[in-house]
Amino acid sequence: MLGKIVSIIGDRVRIKLEVNVYNMETIMGKNVIFDDIDLKIVGEILEGDYTYLDINLIGEIKNNKFVYGSITKPSFKDPCRIINKDELDIVYQNDNSSNSISMGTSTVYKDYRISLDVNSFFSNHFAILGNSGSGKSYSTSNIIQKIFYDAKDSIPFRTNIFLFDAYGEYQTAFSDIGRNNPNINYKVITTDLMSTEYKHLSLPFWLLGTDDIALLLNANDENQIPIIEKALKLVSYFTQEEDKVIEQKNDIIARSILDIIFSGKSPSEIRNKLTSVLTKFKTNDINLEVSLTKGGWSRTIRQCLYVEESGKFADIELVINYLEGFTQKEFQLSMPDGTFAYGLKEFALALDFALISEGVLTSEKVFDYANVLKIRLNTLMNSDYSKYFDYPNYVTKEGYIRDLLTAGNGRKAQIINFNINYVDDRFAKNLVKIYSKLLFDYVAKLKNRGALAFHILLEEAHRYVQEDIDIKLFGYNIFERIAKEGRKYGILLGLISQRPSELSETAISQCTNFLIFKMFHPNDLAFVTSILPNISKEFISKLKTFHSGMCITYGSAFKMPVVINVDEPTPPPLSQNVDIMKVWYVKQQ
Repeated sequence: MLGKIVSIIGDRVRIKLEVNVYNMETIMGKNVIFDDIDLKIVGEILEGDYTYLDINLIGEIKNNKFVYGSITKPSFKDPCRIINKDELDIVYQNDNSSNSISMGTSTVYKDYRISLDVNSFFSNHFAILGNSGSGKSYSTSNIIQKIFYDAKDSIPFRTNIFLFDAYGEYQTAFSDIGRNNPNINYKVITTDLMSTEYKHLSLPFWLLGTDDIALLLNANDENQIPIIEKALKLVSYFTQEEDKVIEQKNDIIARSILDIIFSGKSPSEIRNKLTSVLTKFKTNDINLEVSLTKGGWSRTIRQCLYVEESGKFADIELVINYLEGFTQKEFQLSMPDGTFAYGLKEFALALDFALISEGVLTSEKVFDYANVLKIRLNTLMNSDYSKYFDYPNYVTKEGYIRDLLTAGNGRKAQIINFNINYVDDRFAKNLVKIYSKLLFDYVAKLKNRGALAFHILLEEAHRYVQEDIDIKLFGYNIFERIAKEGRKYGILLGLISQRPSELSETAISQCTNFLIFKMFHPNDLAFVTSILPNISKEFISKLKTFHSGMCITYGSAFKMPVVINVDEPTPPPLSQNVDIMKVWYVKQQ
């Protein structure tokens, strides 16, 4: 027995020592047991001297089961002793060892292994947080490697991990993932257009919806969304063979021209705008050279639009009557159904016409917020980023996702690494959002809910998972939607970040498991404290003193919070800091 209780204040117990601590190995941080009548109350030694020890109550063992959290206080008569090996296993080890992987070793108990419950960890959202260089990417690599390396009776063949790699750190970390089984495969998709080793990122533009395109064009006004939607509805009629859509196309052009005619502008302005429109958008039935007959003579539409010296049109009524014959009362625009392909150029043509039909030629107000979309689209089309949307052949959304999950050898890939290191932060953020929405929409529409599990792991998550303009523009943020709804569909987030205070509070509040590495910034420490209300201040205070590879494990995948040294992965990610001695210095000749 260590000693007797002299005070109990809240969850803090003080005992007066009855042993000579000078003859004992270090006991600070170790667990103790207060033996009560029908249970064992578990505590952790926080601090003390040769006379007294202060102990924090952390849980209880009853019927050989450990329950974390201070529920029952010990009696003053309860003896206090150091925990034994069997009790230690009850407190720290998962009940089902076949569902566990060994993560690392305890910092308190020498060579004592700490495990992670795979099912609990990966069936919930999780976060891996800590300063740069603290060990986040090492722990991520270690966990994923062991899922595959340690598989024995069965293999995780149906795993689907989509890793968005901000710096290209993980390209080599999983290269040996299939060493025990050829059915386990790893795939790298890179934004490095010069790479000959890895497959280039290529996303079919026709799979993008209104919100996706708004992200690509950096829309910042909700009035821009209907224009993008209108352009998507028009793309069907401006990209397919004309004979298949001639009636609808004539209707669209006729209505837009009539809107310009009735805009109230001067005849010369109307003529100039109509000439501009019909030069770029025309059919065999509606163009400037079509002849219109009246009373035995004929004029082309161009001639009808001639403005006479009196300031009036030569014959605008003839044009109006002709165009009204093409308008269909029942015709309504519809979104593309995914049965045909189109790209940036085709969408640009449809956007041009959408701007016209939305009144950009007749309203300065519309022009102010709409024409910027055209400018940004042209910028995208003229940049190298446009190559990411040059998909070589038509594919459905389902077919594209199947292709993502197929390795170069034609077999299923369990890990897909998107190396987004070669694009700027804004474009990378948009790509990550677009892919995340694509995956969410796919699993959400599966007939058998939860038949698949998709895991989206975001390195430098604070770049993407933010409280930004998406709510205002679309009414949702895709990461917050996944955080709130994803588990029921089988799509889950892994947030890896060095700045947790910059993350969306909604998204991180839905995380169930945490690995928390070294932190200094007071905002981050305060944020971590606020999202983990059941973790003690003593644990949080330790974060500043951690060395690389040390972390607090917390959540449903662990029996209780514990500080561990994470195992080094093999091979490691390319996340080492620069070695100044090697970079700066050379031997003098």
